[in-house]
Amino acid sequence: MSDRQFDFLKGLFVGGLIGVVIGVLYAPKSGKETREDIARTADELLAKAKEEYEYAVEKSKRAYEAAVKRFREMEEAAKEKVEEVEGKASELAGKGKEVLHDQKGRLKRALDAGVEAYKEEKAKTT
Repeated sequence: MSDRQFDFLKGLFVGGLIGVVIGVLYAPKSGKETREDIARTADELLAKAKEEYEYAVEKSKRAYEAAVKRFREMEEAAKEKVEEVEGKASELAGKGKEVLHDQKGRLKRALDAGVEAYKEEKAKTT
């Protein structure tokens, strides 16, 4: 429970208690009846404050659990995305290696053909 909620409940309880005490003091009853009324009203206010406190705690607990659940869902989604990106990166790296290997082979064949052509031309001129 946050400090604001606690302060609100505390203020509600104290304000209600003061209101009851003032009302009872001005009522035309005997001292014993007045004390009984004050005690009964204080008990009712205390019970109401406990109910409100328990409700606030339960509501906070549900909000916390919902936030944790949502966080776990987001964590799972992030893990899936990371795995997906890793897979695509591996795939692209593999394709890059294939292209590099193919280009390297083509370059080697072109150089070999150039060297062979040079040797043929040199043999013709000699």
